[in-house]
Amino acid sequence: MNQLESMAILVAVVDAGSLSAAARQLGLPLATVSRKIGALETHLHTRLLHRTTRQLSLTEAGASYVAACRKILEEVGEAERAAMGEYVQPRGELTVTAPVVFGRLHVVPVVAEFLAQYPEIGVNLVLTDRVVHLMEEPVDAAIRIGDLPDSSFMATGVGTVRRVVCGSPAYLEAHGTPASPAELAAHECVSFEVLESKRAWVFGTGKAELVVPVPSRLGVNTAEAAIDAAVLGVGLIRVLSYQVASALSEGRLRVVLRAYETAPLPIHLVHKGQAPLPLKLRAFLDFAAPRLRKRLPSDT
Repeated sequence: MNQLESMAILVAVVDAGSLSAAARQLGLPLATVSRKIGALETHLHTRLLHRTTRQLSLTEAGASYVAACRKILEEVGEAERAAMGEYVQPRGELTVTAPVVFGRLHVVPVVAEFLAQYPEIGVNLVLTDRVVHLMEEPVDAAIRIGDLPDSSFMATGVGTVRRVVCGSPAYLEAHGTPASPAELAAHECVSFEVLESKRAWVFGTGKAELVVPVPSRLGVNTAEAAIDAAVLGVGLIRVLSYQVASALSEGRLRVVLRAYETAPLPIHLVHKGQAPLPLKLRAFLDFAAPRLRKRLPSDT
């Protein structure tokens, strides 16, 4: 049994959420994936996964083993990268993650420039609005929006972003422009949950913080859908300023309640800070940080 291969397959199954999804991602027959997991469980004399027709979950022993597998596979990968010269010249593969809209608007253009300058480096750009855990997933760098928890990660500030309330000109003409957060009770709102609750919006800061219930007639799960609905006049939205930059500049939306906005949210480029730092990652950090700052003025 190739134990490293079996470990990698097990981790892929856990990350994918099912044997069939992992098989598709790995390009292997489902029977092969199932056989490898079974052989690993036989080798360890313990069950690693609870399997049902609808879901897959780790046993207690499986959770501990997968955590150890991730560490072992990362160390093996690090040794291979060192042997291939990633610490001598910048080359190899980088995985970078960012929020969906921010990544599309700002990270993709920076990555395109980076790839042109560093032909021996490839980038896997993962755009997702969920928080990707750098210590648990194979990610080299991440864009984080919001205050960072205390951690051992290394973070470089690249700008700030505001939460803004917007409505279409047609909606505001028909329903009026709210002069204070309290007036939102008389308005239609479109909500989606990423940085805050769908049911209430927070305004102000510190002792002046105000939590306002919002009447949401439409709830969506992406910023793009919320923005599209607002442009169509469905109601007011509260999103991050970069997400509506084009709609505002084109006059399709207008900002309201500007005086009540919360403090701007910081944007950081984050990595694990491992030593030695691979040259491919150092090259990306040094390249991306100043270009993101240029794209993100402090009043974004």
